[in-house]
Formats: sequence, C-alpha cells, structure tokens
Amino acid sequence: MAPFSISPLRRLAAMRVGRATSVATARVVPEETAVALVFDGATHAVMMASPADLEDYAVGFALTEGKIAAPDDIIGMDIVVHEAGIEARLWLEALCGRTNALRRRAMLGPTGCGLCGIESLEQALPPVPRVDEGACLTAADVAAAVASLRPAQVLNAEAAALHAAGLWRQGSGLVVVREDVGRHNALDKLAGALAREGTSVHDGIIVLTSRVSVEMVQKAAMIGATVVVAVSAPTALAVRTAEAAGITLVGIARADAFEVFTHAHRITDAHRDGHQTEQGAMAHAVC
Repeated sequence: MAPFSISPLRRLAAMRVGRATSVATARVVPEETAVALVFDGATHAVMMASPADLEDYAVGFALTEGKIAAPDDIIGMDIVVHEAGIEARLWLEALCGRTNALRRRAMLGPTGCGLCGIESLEQALPPVPRVDEGACLTAADVAAAVASLRPAQVLNAEAAALHAAGLWRQGSGLVVVREDVGRHNALDKLAGALAREGTSVHDGIIVLTSRVSVEMVQKAAMIGATVVVAVSAPTALAVRTAEAAGITLVGIARADAFEVFTHAHRITDAHRDGHQTEQGAMAHAVC
C-alpha cells in the first residue's frame, strides 16, 4: 500500500469503463489518514480525517469534546507526521490536564465517527449546554447561507467527495469554512478555526453540507451555536437534542424552501401552521 499524502487531495490513475469502451484516466480524490489526538502525552482518540487544517481540528475537537473550555487552556501544540498517520499533540493547562487524565478514554473512529469507544450510554448522551438567544434571521438569510457554502468548497470542487461546515453572518456572508471527508471533522475544524480567531458563533448560522445526527448538535451546542442549517435531514434524536439546547435546527435546506424543526421563533418570517413535533417544537416549510 502506498503511503498517505499530507496533501488533502491526490490524483490517482483509474479506468473509465463504458458500454463499449474502456479508457485509462485519472481522478482527483480526497486523502484520508489516521489522526491521533494526543493530550499531555496520552492518546485520547484516533480519527480518520483529511490531512488539512489540523491545528483547527485539534482545537475544535478539544472544545466540542469538552476537554478544554477555551483555546487558552492549550499551552502547546505540535503536528507530527509519521509513516502511518499524523499525531496532533496538545499540552493542556494544569487543571485541564488533571481533569482529562481522570476521565480519559480511548476512542478509535472511522471517518468522522463521534461515538466509537464510548463506554456507557450516559457518555454517549451527556446533557448539552443551553445556548444564548442569539440573533433573529429571515428565510432569505437561511437561503443565502446555504447558497454561499458550495462555491466556497475549494477541495470539494476538485474531488467532489468532501463535507463542509461554515459560519454565515448577516452583513458579512460566509465568514469561515472548513472541509473534511468526515462531517464531524469539518464541524470540529470550523469550531477550532473560530475559537482560534476569537470569532463568536451565537449571532450567525452554522451551515452544513451533511445530515444532522445527534453528535453534530452536541458539537454545535458546545460552541454556543444558536442556528444550525443543513442540506439534509436531521435524526429524531438530533431534533430532541436541539430542542433541549435551545438551538434552531433547519434541515432539507434548498434554494426555494427549508424545514424548521426546533425554535422557529428565530426565523422571523416563518409561517406557523400549528403542527408540533414530539417536543412541542415547530416544523415548517418556508418558501
């Protein structure tokens, strides 16, 4: 097996087979490698990810997994490339380091997996923090956020196989975007980039190219996101978790319509039709 490349994209030979002909061709594909998240010399997780924006990934993972409260809790970081993969080595402020040592667990995950290695049901579904109220938005804002994401996906434009997560704001547009083969990783990278820049998420929209599983909502809540918009559907558990966290969760977002599953009051021109979810949240189609 050829060694992985530290570039996030790689051009590989392929054979294009049609009904009548077969021709040699080449295809740009995303690279994928094992990334070990190492805190104070102990490996806490090994995830499969794109080898890009790894400093952002390490900080974002530490934040969304509750290992740190702020980037200042990290006193040192190194990205170390090995033959078999990459280590993101973080050294934590003393109190954070002791806390993490007490609750350390090993986690080995496939691409973007956020739950592998969890030792109990309680660990898989911890209580999520409740977010602040945040800004009011319009249906046009949601549509603009969704429309802004695909043109900003530089890697996906070449390989057509990467997820993205971005922060969109009224008056500013798409502020930051990060890409990865894993949807959880893309959100972690975004979280890390925003934290390292000191950029707040509470008055903007977290926009995603993926479906919304419960881990995505958990991660969004950990960074204080008030609105999450995705092009695909959420799971029922993700909806329940967003309701509990106070997050406005929008799915099936297209150019002409989207569906609001929780806390629709932040979308000022949402049409209220009286239909309730299990949690009493409104789900609306907005055109």
